[in-house]
Amino acid sequence: MLYQAIDAQLLSLTPARMVARYWQHMLTNPMMPASYTAAGRATAAMCEIFDRTTKRHCKPRFGLHHTLVGGQEVTVKETVVLQKPFCNLLNFRRDLPATVAQPQPKVLVVAPMSGHYATLLRGTVETLLPDNDVYITDWADARLVPLSQGGFDLADYIDYILDFIRHLGAETHVIAVCQPSPPVLSAVALMAAAGDPARPRSVTLMGGPIDTRVNPTEVNELSASYPLDWFERTMVHAVPLWHPGALRRVYPGFLQLGSFVSMNPDRHVGSHLEFFQNLVKGDGESADTHRRFYDEYLSVMDLSADFYLDTVRHVFQEHSLAEGTFRHRGVLVEPAAIERTGLMTIEGELDDISGAGQTKVAHDLCRNLPADKKVHHLQKNVGHYGIFNGRRWRQEIYPRWRQFVMAQGG
Repeated sequence: MLYQAIDAQLLSLTPARMVARYWQHMLTNPMMPASYTAAGRATAAMCEIFDRTTKRHCKPRFGLHHTLVGGQEVTVKETVVLQKPFCNLLNFRRDLPATVAQPQPKVLVVAPMSGHYATLLRGTVETLLPDNDVYITDWADARLVPLSQGGFDLADYIDYILDFIRHLGAETHVIAVCQPSPPVLSAVALMAAAGDPARPRSVTLMGGPIDTRVNPTEVNELSASYPLDWFERTMVHAVPLWHPGALRRVYPGFLQLGSFVSMNPDRHVGSHLEFFQNLVKGDGESADTHRRFYDEYLSVMDLSADFYLDTVRHVFQEHSLAEGTFRHRGVLVEPAAIERTGLMTIEGELDDISGAGQTKVAHDLCRNLPADKKVHHLQKNVGHYGIFNGRRWRQEIYPRWRQFVMAQGG
């Protein structure tokens, strides 16, 4: 009943949000004398914070409409190239100028299915766009997927990745950001063992939990400290009847958001206090930065319970892939079968989600891959988010990745 109670609470607050939104608009209108007073601006700020923190945030947009290719600005259009119940494969199609004669690397970015939408990787895609043909997995909110579409577990997730790679072809370079690292490595290993002609040219694992026993973080320890049935009893709930995915068993987004916030509560409280002060001072630029960040951060989606529980079991408790016991549809997954696909691992020195060393383990598992096709990069002074977004990603990590891709034949 927790899901129903949360939904009812959000619904019951709707009139109060409407009143708060009305007064926020009134007290920021330049025609209102109160908008020029500290008391008026403070009241407007409180109204906006109340509105923003008590509503369900919708899925954000990528909003990437232009990029620079060869020094020329070109238009970008989001196009769905493959559609599945739990994921769309998006292509950021660019209107390339005639001066770009050579085909650019085809890159599949596998976004994490761990609460936030694929738009969390907006900065990742934006950096890739000038030099690459970029595709991304746009995972669906399980709350919106009808039960008639069937279930979705870790095996289905791997099947999706296999289908996407095969759709794009053997020239593809795959990037797995965080959570997808184990299933992506599994998919590539299965393709290698089967001699699949569509196996990708390279795979990059960024801050992924290949073996969480290495340098475990607080997140890893929590996942391993309770039995699997505890997670099922505590974290899994049925979607209320008034949503399209009615009665589907999910790990709700609001519980995931609570987990995210509880990791750094002081930082989030401080950020909102600073936001309040900036609104009162009239620092619109800083306030807009806060809005953009939290519009993304507070937008969360439900995960299929089967996928969530499979991930807890195989990745965080049994360490199946690292132990060599993981099977997909009855077939043993053997990373040692990978002999041709280049492997790059990227970690952040200060990562408090996937500790440094957890992703690098992939090199040991891919023991038959030649040394000249393996690259590891440890980025100093960055945490989890910083390895795929921000200045260090753009200026230090991306050039290393680009060099690796070119070495694999681009």
